[in-house]
Amino acid sequence: MEQLGSFLPLILLFAIFYFLIIRPQQQHQKAHKAMLESLAKGDHIVTTGGLMAVIVKPEEEFIKIKLNDDTIVKLDKAYVAKKVEFGENA
Repeated sequence: MEQLGSFLPLILLFAIFYFLIIRPQQQHQKAHKAMLESLAKGDHIVTTGGLMAVIVKPEEEFIKIKLNDDTIVKLDKAYVAKKVEFGENA
């Protein structure tokens, strides 16, 4: 019984660490993965580099994006920061 009492603060600290750091991070990663899987042609995105683009063609690991009227590039899906709704983009 005494040994359980000495481990109680450690267990409590781990529980706090889990609920404040690990679990929210896992939920954020899950939501980001779902967003990446739902990307479709015509969606507006922001890359991790800060570029705003429109998706031309989603592929398995990459997406083709249009930066302006003349420039179409291929981007790894891992570099999509977020999907922008029409009311949010500038």
